[in-house]
Amino acid sequence: MMRLDAHVHFWRYDPGQYEWIGEEMAAIRRDFLPEDWLSVAPAAGMDGLIAVQARQTLEETRWLLELAEEHPVIRGVVGWVDLRAPGLDEMLEILCDHTKLVGVRHVLQDEPDPRFMLDDSFLRGIGRLRTCDLVYDLLIVASQLPAAIELVEHFPRQTFVLDHIAKPDIAAGRFEPWATQLRRLAGHENVFCKLSGMVTEANWQAWTPAQLHEYLDVVFEAFGPERLMIGSDWPVCLVAASYEEVISVVTEYIRGMSEDLQRAILGGTCARAYGLEHAD
Repeated sequence: MMRLDAHVHFWRYDPGQYEWIGEEMAAIRRDFLPEDWLSVAPAAGMDGLIAVQARQTLEETRWLLELAEEHPVIRGVVGWVDLRAPGLDEMLEILCDHTKLVGVRHVLQDEPDPRFMLDDSFLRGIGRLRTCDLVYDLLIVASQLPAAIELVEHFPRQTFVLDHIAKPDIAAGRFEPWATQLRRLAGHENVFCKLSGMVTEANWQAWTPAQLHEYLDVVFEAFGPERLMIGSDWPVCLVAASYEEVISVVTEYIRGMSEDLQRAILGGTCARAYGLEHAD
């Protein structure tokens, strides 16, 4: 089974387009392209990836799809489309001609209204995704879990993938109410979860694998290993750790599990959730 990194970003760095990359994130204030990922991925044992949007523009989505056509290592793209737009169906029809478009997401974590995702127009948009068999990636912070639970309850047949274990406050060592609410979200069988984004929610200079494993304990108990997939959040993760260090947080945690479960977490579940073909 191909080992798949479920969460990778690419960009040609432009300060005006990536204002969220502040001075404290100097390590990633440059271009990151497929060849850069290929320079670090083999040493960490990864073979392919899902490219995920970093800007909320159709231009970037089209660019990621072009990269995916040029680079077979990109097995799928989670792009962006305005789910509230009156012309959503037409946009989806055009985008879904690209076989490597596997999902979409909105940067919900930056919305000032924690219930933005429950707006009627947004809900209508989510309801259109199954026409193209598209997954919806949930990019939220822990305080948005209650709204995310309500969102998922509206769409029992829509596949959702939770990014970055919902970003608990690892730096402060906080578990509640994140843990309780995560279990509620995980109670919906149509929700998968990426084991990603943890090092950047911890203290960038002082995190330890043992600290992150305590949060993985909660995630594995909530979802079970069958709905979990490894993701790096590269290159964002580089502000706190190397690519190999990030991947090893999960590979070390699952080392004692069965080979079947390890294969699933390291690629099989990603392929299943996103409907990838020929992933082995």
